Amino acid sequence: MSARYLSVDQVAELLGTTARFPRRLIEERRIRYVKVGRHVRIPESAVEEFINSCTVEPIRLRRTGLRRAA
Repeated sequence: MSARYLSVDQVAELLGTTARFPRRLIEERRIRYVKVGRHVRIPESAVEEFINSCTVEPIRLRRTGLRRAA
């Protein structure tokens, strides 16, 4: 078992949010988690998957040549 499991507070710190945000992700089942008794742990790989799935890549706008009317 080499996977690293993080607490809700650790995930919040990693994402730069309050603990409320990861708890909401868990409640809405938008992120994988593991229940150990009454404790909730989130695999580090699940956090990386969540970040990658929510990443928006920039688009390159094509330059349309500025044409002047004669």
